[in-house]
Amino acid sequence: MAATKSPVLVYPPNLHELDLASMVSLYRSRGEPRRAAPGKYLGCSLTGELIREGKWWFGLYYSQSAWDRLLTKNSGGYPMTHTEFLTMGKIKIASEPCYREFLEAQVGVSPKLAYLIINDLKQFGFIQEDIHGVLFLSPDGEKALDGISRRLFGKRFVPEFINELDADQDVIPGSRAAQGSPVNQVSLF
Repeated sequence: MAATKSPVLVYPPNLHELDLASMVSLYRSRGEPRRAAPGKYLGCSLTGELIREGKWWFGLYYSQSAWDRLLTKNSGGYPMTHTEFLTMGKIKIASEPCYREFLEAQVGVSPKLAYLIINDLKQFGFIQEDIHGVLFLSPDGEKALDGISRRLFGKRFVPEFINELDADQDVIPGSRAAQGSPVNQVSLF
């Protein structure tokens, strides 16, 4: 089943080029409201309309109504992407105990970004960790996974969706496959 055309937030494909401090700063400030300078306007990335204030997502701006359309059901306001879907989905379908290190290498983004995402999913209560470091989905995580699954596929989560997204890594913006082969960190200045 092909992914639907519902709009979804994506991480920038070259985010892996940033040093950790820059990545953390950008990641932590996503979703913050930003105002245009006096006499200036911002452009909404979803609608193309001019706005004076918008929610910020890695250099892109979204009007409040566009941002609300991008949030998924049962996400508690947390902005879900393909990466969060893969992270929670791989935890759900794991036949053996699922550890952070496994997920950091398996969700299609840099391990630094995966680390941040897993921490946030834990903080929002979607993922829980036992005393041995095994990760599992909470009941809220199950609902959030179904919400992003409906956004991406138009249906509740089924394990086949994980395989489909894994196979399509080259078309998911921000995934390692879309970035090409690994290269040394590039200076953006």
